[in-house]
Amino acid sequence: MPRSASTNRELREKSRERILAAALEVFAEKGYEAASISDVTQRAGVSRGLVTYYFASKLSLAAELLDRWLDGIGAILDLTGTADERLAGIIDGTLMAAASTLPIQRLAISLMMQPTTHPVFAEVESAKATRVTQIEDAIRSIFTDRGAADPAVEEMLLRATLEGVTVKLAIYPDTFPVEAVRRRLHASYGLPVPVEPLPINSPPVDRLRAK
Repeated sequence: MPRSASTNRELREKSRERILAAALEVFAEKGYEAASISDVTQRAGVSRGLVTYYFASKLSLAAELLDRWLDGIGAILDLTGTADERLAGIIDGTLMAAASTLPIQRLAISLMMQPTTHPVFAEVESAKATRVTQIEDAIRSIFTDRGAADPAVEEMLLRATLEGVTVKLAIYPDTFPVEAVRRRLHASYGLPVPVEPLPINSPPVDRLRAK
C-alpha cells in the first residue's frame, strides 16, 4: 500500500535531521575544514545522493547548523518578568546552553573565527538580521529598564562576556567552574544570589586545564 504524503514528509524530515546530526558530530570531531561530505554520509548511514539532495555542499550543512544556533539564542525573546529576572535568565540560559550543547558551540566559534568560513557566518547572520536585531533590542531594553547610561554598550559587553565564557567552556569543559562564574556574573550586575545551582557539571574553582 503506498505511503501517505504525511508519512513521506515525516520520513524526509527524519532523514534530513539524521544528516544534520551526523554533520555536527563529524564537524565537532574533525573540524570543519578536515571533514568531508563522505564522512557525513558514512556517519549518517545514507547515500551521498541523499545528502546532496538536501544540502548542496558542506557549506550548506554548516549554514543550516549556524542558522539553528542563532535561533537558539533567540530564545531570550521569550523571557518574561522584571529586568533583573530577565537578565538572570539570559545569564543562566546562556551558561546552560553552552554547557549542554558544546558541539554546536565549538562549531559556531570555529566558523566565526576562521577566515575561510567567516563569510558563511556573516551570510547566515545577515539572513537573520531581523531576528538578531530583536535579540539586541531585547537585551538593550533590559538595561534601559535598569537605568543604564548606555544600554547599547551594556548589551555588547554582556554578549562579549558570555561569548568569552562559552569559548573557555568549550576549551576547558572538564575544569571550567560554571557555577562559580555564574554567581560572579549575578553579583557583578547586582542580581540576587541564585537559590539553586544549575543542573550541569561544574568543577570547583582551581585552574583551567585541558584534559
